[in-house]
Parts: sequence; structure tokens; C-alpha cells
Amino acid sequence: MNRFKLWSGGLTTSLMVLVAASAVAQGAGEWTMTGRTYDLQRHSPLTQINKANVKNLKAAWTFSTGVLNGHEGNPLVINNVMYVHSAFPNIVFALDLTKEGAPMIWKFVPSQPAEAKPIACCDLVNRGLAYHPSGKLFIELLAGDLLALDAKSGKQLWRVPNADYKTGSTMTNAPIVIKDIVIAGISGGEFGVRGRVTAFDVNTGKELWRGYSTGPDADVKIVGDANPNYPSMRGKDLGVSTWQGDEWQHGGGTTWGWYSYDPQLNLFYYSSGNPGTWNPDQRPGDNKWSMTIFARNPDNGEVKWAYQMTPHDEWDYDGVNENVLVDLTIGGKPVKALVHFDRNGFGYTLDRTNGKVLVAEPFGPVNWASKIDLTTGVPVRNPQFGTTSKKNTEGICPAAIGFKDQQPSAYSPQTKLFYVPVNNICMDYEGVEVKYSAGQPYVGAIVRMFPGPGGNRGRFIAWDP
Repeated sequence: MNRFKLWSGGLTTSLMVLVAASAVAQGAGEWTMTGRTYDLQRHSPLTQINKANVKNLKAAWTFSTGVLNGHEGNPLVINNVMYVHSAFPNIVFALDLTKEGAPMIWKFVPSQPAEAKPIACCDLVNRGLAYHPSGKLFIELLAGDLLALDAKSGKQLWRVPNADYKTGSTMTNAPIVIKDIVIAGISGGEFGVRGRVTAFDVNTGKELWRGYSTGPDADVKIVGDANPNYPSMRGKDLGVSTWQGDEWQHGGGTTWGWYSYDPQLNLFYYSSGNPGTWNPDQRPGDNKWSMTIFARNPDNGEVKWAYQMTPHDEWDYDGVNENVLVDLTIGGKPVKALVHFDRNGFGYTLDRTNGKVLVAEPFGPVNWASKIDLTTGVPVRNPQFGTTSKKNTEGICPAAIGFKDQQPSAYSPQTKLFYVPVNNICMDYEGVEVKYSAGQPYVGAIVRMFPGPGGNRGRFIAWDP
């Protein structure tokens, strides 16, 4: 539940705001970033809406973006203004929440080439805005530019390129603002791009640093061992040596998910996606650092630690889901933890200071692996559900969309539980030989999905981290 009244995004085109029928005063809280706070807990401290009055909610007003594609990001609420964004063409609206019906203050429609639309995988979504206290809004445009707007007037302040749709890379995620830096990722894992995050100066748009998901340590910005806790994650230039030939150059590991930040540790956290191609026979090896949780210094991009969840991903278990920061007590000791519900079906609790896995348990009927070995940090695979281009592997759980996709979880400091939307989808999977061509699909698999055990398609769970 968010901070202002209660909002719900329509399936594609509208925003609906609900209020308690007996409500008198509105809360003073705001929602200034994607997860409300840097820790991505998505928790509101407001108490106006509760179990007793939730049944009295009714529509107060609705707002249509006029765009028919998927809307995957939440609005921001800052100083009684709601900032709403749309899917392509990535329109930004400012709505006045002090007036009845929330009239529009301004509307910004960026120019973008329509040729970018066929390059985007899986709809033309955009996952949100970022805000800087100086009064700047930031949005990633599908065609590949990062845009800064004046939050008061909607005037464009600067626009810089970060991706190139002509080579298959687009932009769909919400950037994150840390200090005077805005960090953006890219999409395009199904087009053979090379994943990365890039930092820009919030005032000028000047590029400050860039860290890749694959390649030499210098490109990934790894100094020393990426994760001394685990033998398979120690060594030089693993982002090259764990690939066949030059496959790392178009090895995916895109960065279109949610970002979090710990100001005390000065580390920002995100995860990289699936390796390319989906046909695992064409890329033997661990394929580092796809499917990896990264902790980076936002000032220079240097990797503090990295943990690869699914080495040599054979199932398109795109690892970009959110990394929620919580302080827990485990075994009687305080732990600065990071909790991640991955598409591979395992819920991970890590020590966010050093990347050591403390807990890894399935949150659905996983069968591709029996467990995560906490000593080695790697999954114990079930060979029956490995995939190849030599046959069709049937009955793999979860499917490529995962037991949890990018729809985010939330954490309550009151209950100390996570609340997680879960898919229940399994699949048959067969790899297919594919050749890389810039700007063209680089998928290489035939996938059939169907409801998992029990026949339902999903559920909502509470989880003890």
C-alpha cells in the first residue's frame, strides 16, 4: 500500500485512486522513489487505511495515460504532486493532488523513433521515474536515452544516449538517484546485448562510469576476487574465461530490474539477467557474471562483491528481481541482510556486507535443483531437468517466467515478514541453434508453459527471511 490515499494501476491505461469513505485527513508521507525508500521495502508507515475501513474504499478519481501498453512502474508523490509515467512513448505527467480530481499541471511527450518498438522484448513497458532533491525527474526512454526534466515545469533539462536500439539494447527500468549521481541500466537480453549499468551526473548528464556484466575484470570493475566466500567465484577475468570464445561479448546479463542502496555501507545493489543465447549448448561454462547479484560503490562503480545465483542458466531464469535490504537477527546475531526472490524459485538471504549466502530455500515446487549448497554457493542440479538442443526437456519447474517475475515483493517491519506474489507455472524447453546478428533476436529456444502442481497459476505468500 503506498503513502498517499491508495492507488492502483489499471491493466494498461488508467490510474485509479481510492479513499476511505470516512477519511477526514490525508497523511503527510511521500513516495519519492521506486520502492519508497532506498531499501526497496515498499512499506508505508501510514495507518489511515486499515482492516476495519478498507471495505469502505471507493473511487475518488481516475486518470488515463492514453497508452495501451503495459504499465509496470508506480507513480511518485512529492510535495503534493503525483508524477505518472507511461509505456512507450514514455510520457510523463504531473498531477496536482491538492485539488479535486487531481488536475494535470504539465505533460511531457518525448520524441522517440517508432523503429525502437519492435526491438523491445515482452511489451513496451517502463518501470518508473527517479527524483533528485534539486527538483529533477529522470526517465529512461525505450529507444535508449536518459532524460532529465524539471519537476516543477516539465521542461527538458538534458538528454543523453545510454543504449542503441539498432543493436538490440533498449531501456525500460527505473533509474536510481544516489547523491548527485543517476544510475541507469539496459534491456535487450534476448537480442545478444552486453549488460551494464552506467552512472551520470544529475546536473549535466555527463557519464561518470560504466560497469559491465560480462568481460574482463577491468570492464566489470572487479578488483581482486568477486566473492572470496566461494571457490567458483574467485579468480581473474571470470567474465571471459567462463564463456566459450567471444560469446561474452553478446552474453546478456542485462540490468532492467529494481535497484537498492545502503547509505551506511555506500553500496548499491542490483541483479543481472539471463545469459544469451537461451540455447545452453552454445555457451558452455558458468557464463559469469550473468544471473548475479552485484554490490557496487556508486561513486566509482567498483564491485564490492558479486554472487552468481544460477551459473550456466539453462532456463532463462532472468535474475533481475529486486534486492530488499533489511536488518535481521539470525542465530542470535544482528545481520545487515539482503533478501532476493529469484525467478529460479529460491528465496535468498545474504549478508549484504560481503555477499555470503545465509539462507536459500525454495518458495515454490522447484525441481531443476534440489537445493543451494551453502558451502559452495551453487545449486545442486537435477540432471533430469537440464536443457539442451538435442531434446525437449519436459516438466521443468519453474518456467522461464519464474516462480516470481519482476512484480515486486514488500516487507513489513511490524510483522518482519515478506509478502510475495508468486507464479505457479512450469514448462517444456528445447534449445535451438541460433546465430548472432546485431539488432536481431538471439533467443534460441522453444518453450511451452503451463500451470504447475495443483493447477493454479499463482498465489500470494508471506515469507520469513
